[in-house]
Order: sequence, then C-alpha cells, then structure tokens
Amino acid sequence: MSQTIAPALRFTTICELNELPVGLGRAFRVGGQSVAVFRTRAGKVFAVANECPHKGGPLADGMLAGDQVVCPLHTFRFDSASGECDQPGVCAVATFPVEVVDGFVRVGISIG
Repeated sequence: MSQTIAPALRFTTICELNELPVGLGRAFRVGGQSVAVFRTRAGKVFAVANECPHKGGPLADGMLAGDQVVCPLHTFRFDSASGECDQPGVCAVATFPVEVVDGFVRVGISIG
C-alpha cells in the first residue's frame, strides 16, 4: 500500500492583520517567492502567487471580486481557494495556506 505524505510547511509572519487593506492586495517575499496577500470585506485572508500565469501580471496590484483575484492586465479571475482561472486554457495560480495568530498574518510555504 502506498501512502501520500503531505509536504512540510514553514509559516512565516509577514505583517499585522491591520496592515492589510480590505479589498486590495499586498506583495510579500516569502521563502524566496513573491506572494500576493489579500483580505476580503468578509475578513478572509488568503495568499496566491504574485505572478499571473497568463501574462505575468502582478496579482497584488489586482482587485478582489468576492473571493476571486482579478488580474490587473486582462481581468482574468482566479479563485482564492483553488487558484483556478475563469478562462479556459489558462493555468491555475499557486495558492498558499494562511493563518492569523494573535493579530499577525502568517503564510505557509512548502519545504523539502
């Protein structure tokens, strides 16, 4: 029987929650990767890779439409949970686990 082992995660504190603007993104460098972090009007915090897989646009400069990130270059939308794009044939964007601990936002990056 084979067993799938989940990759280990390293969580990095990136900012205080109150430093994240509601409805907008901010870019952070986490584990050598550029990550776009957003806080929705409902209070959800999520993180995706900061580069659009279609044209390379900086997703942190995009806007939110509910739980979707809208690319600033061409308005393609990416789901915050799955990273899937609303346009056929466009690759999904990577997503990262986020936790808020004692008012600080932490992003998880796979290690090993």
